Amino acid sequence: MSKQVILNQDECIGCQSCMEICPEVFGFNEEAEKAYVIDQDGGDADCAEEAAASCPAECITVE
Repeated sequence: MSKQVILNQDECIGCQSCMEICPEVFGFNEEAEKAYVIDQDGGDADCAEEAAASCPAECITVE
């Protein structure tokens, strides 16, 4: 069973930590200065969970 990664862009502060930890799941929109999810259902679940745990804005959930 795959996990779904959700990022609340309204809460994102643009620190890019998620992208540094898990670049296969998260990208960064330079214009909006916000992270976004590249692969909502893919990537390494452990990596996505580590990115969620390290998010200072706590705007990432992995379900």
